[in-house]
Amino acid sequence: MLVQIQVNTDHNIHGGERLATFVTTDLEGSLSRFGAWLTRVEVHLTEDSGGKPEDKKCVIEARPGGKQPVAVTHHAATVDDAYAGAAHKLGRVLDSRYDRAHDHKGSESIRHMPAPDDPDQVGVLEDELRD
Repeated sequence: MLVQIQVNTDHNIHGGERLATFVTTDLEGSLSRFGAWLTRVEVHLTEDSGGKPEDKKCVIEARPGGKQPVAVTHHAATVDDAYAGAAHKLGRVLDSRYDRAHDHKGSESIRHMPAPDDPDQVGVLEDELRD
């Protein structure tokens, strides 16, 4: 996976390099099908000091090449749960966006089909699209 993954934590979140390694490895595995489509993923783990039970927050921002960034947020009682919830949400959002960009009414979108090299093949391509 050629996606750059960056993990950021505030001073209240403990885990250091071990946490960053876990998050990076997990995201590389779960987002591998989007590897050629994504250019960068940023993970922000923070603790809100409001004293609420669900004061851990994870924001994950994914940047698809040539598209608007996608960001998801999840609040939980633990860092692990906040990350897991945000990673799950990101997977669902990227599935939806990726499928929408690459699928049109159950088949490949014409935008992603290669142009025929032979001008005589244009009619053949149009016939295939009608079927």
